[in-house]
Amino acid sequence: MARAADAVRPRLARFARATGPRVTRFARATAPRLTRITRPKTWQYTAGAATAGLALAAGVVTAAGPWDSTGQRTAERDRAVALDHTGGADHGHGAEASGTAPGSPRPAPSAGAVLTGLGGTTTPGGVKAAPGTGNLADLLDPLLKDDPALGGHRAAAVVDLTTGKRLYGLDSDAALTPASTTKIATAVAALTAMGPDHRLTTRTALEPDTGELVLVGGGDPTLTAREDDGGTSRTWGSPRASEAGSGGGAGSGGGPASLRTLAEKTAAALKKRDVRKVTLSYDTTLYAGPDLHPIGVNENLARVTALMADEGRTDDSTSGPAPRVPDPADAAARTFADLLKQHGITASPPGPSKATGRATTLATVSSPPLSALVERMLTNSDNDLAEALARHTAVATGKRADFAGAGAAVTARLKQLGLPVDGARFHDGSGLDRTDLITPDLLTALLTEAADPARPQLRAVLTGLPVAHFTGTLAGRYTDGAAGLVRAKTGTLTGVNTLAGTITTPDGHLLGFAFLANGTTDPYTAQTTLDRAATALALP
Repeated sequence: MARAADAVRPRLARFARATGPRVTRFARATAPRLTRITRPKTWQYTAGAATAGLALAAGVVTAAGPWDSTGQRTAERDRAVALDHTGGADHGHGAEASGTAPGSPRPAPSAGAVLTGLGGTTTPGGVKAAPGTGNLADLLDPLLKDDPALGGHRAAAVVDLTTGKRLYGLDSDAALTPASTTKIATAVAALTAMGPDHRLTTRTALEPDTGELVLVGGGDPTLTAREDDGGTSRTWGSPRASEAGSGGGAGSGGGPASLRTLAEKTAAALKKRDVRKVTLSYDTTLYAGPDLHPIGVNENLARVTALMADEGRTDDSTSGPAPRVPDPADAAARTFADLLKQHGITASPPGPSKATGRATTLATVSSPPLSALVERMLTNSDNDLAEALARHTAVATGKRADFAGAGAAVTARLKQLGLPVDGARFHDGSGLDRTDLITPDLLTALLTEAADPARPQLRAVLTGLPVAHFTGTLAGRYTDGAAGLVRAKTGTLTGVNTLAGTITTPDGHLLGFAFLANGTTDPYTAQTTLDRAATALALP
């Protein structure tokens, strides 16, 4: 064994040197708690840690969405803690939590978050400001300006997210159809109107005179009737994500609010009143106007109603296109009646109604916080969530909660933030409406606003962006070396390809970009061209 060890040691050492930086970065992000370490030989420990670390890193990054409580958010929280404290950094665990014995060496003093490079400057947040980048035109024009794959109308902008300064522009004030990059605007508007901790609540109310039980829709498309919520509870942030309101949420483990939990708690409240039979109604009056999107019946979203379960999906999917029930509110109410029956309450066939101000609330369930909803909306390009958040923005700002009112509410919020809304038009919250218009200047301004250290409530706009080759709508893209370096919201309609997001360059500059192309004839080729442009920024 000793001779074998001597033979392979040089190869393992080279492997360890090559993989060491990746393992170190992964270790910083996950900060595992080590209980007891034996004393293996150095080469055994190095090789084993390197191999296991790389395998685990790939598995975690691929499987976990950016809202996972043990992934990205943990790393961001630890970084925030590090910025607030000097010296003795132990990743927030402390001596007791880390299992260190009394008298063990204390953690080494912490260095500054970022050391200023020679001749360079550092922003207060620790991210280097981008220098002059006059060569960006030479880099991007051949792709964005000259490539015929992008059709007859294209526009673009690149900005330094630390200053908001525009570094590249190609008709950056031209308003084009944005497709799903519209969701970035919806996210910023919703977060500023309601705050990142706001939750969407579904409740049951009992009318005092008639004994009518009303299921009141709270505009939560993530409300689930599934027994195992499709496994989504593992990707919704903290375990307390939906434990709000008098009736609680989805229960232990967090995740979306549960219609099953609501039925159980409602039945218990009815039995306390010695009620075993009810007339069941449902209330969708939180929203106004038509519930059918202008594109008509489409597998990309359900009818926009304040009451639905599992986004009205008729299969077991949790994202992407899927067949939908024709009337999501009625379907959810009928499912609720079946669930009540399981708990000994007989309910009549449900019909539409409106809860009065005299009705007594029996139970509630609440969604994860708005920050988690925004992340999920952006990562999965969830159209149902986007339309819901646009309507909630209208409700929160006193506008009519229909398509027109939601668009007006989003525009008003962005204008109030001082963003360049000239030429922008919002006719929905998802970007499925082809009459929506957005400029690259507005998209990059939205990203700059979300990156502003003075606006932490908007951070979910950045953390929700799909990660190249790893998560959401970018999971199958960027196999050419830019994997993990690009974070961007995609947009695709017939003849429309768009991409907007952030890039950290090899020298540490944080850039925001927006590329819009209208009139494309080959969606795959156009998408590839936009990806190449983003890759050019990430790997110049």
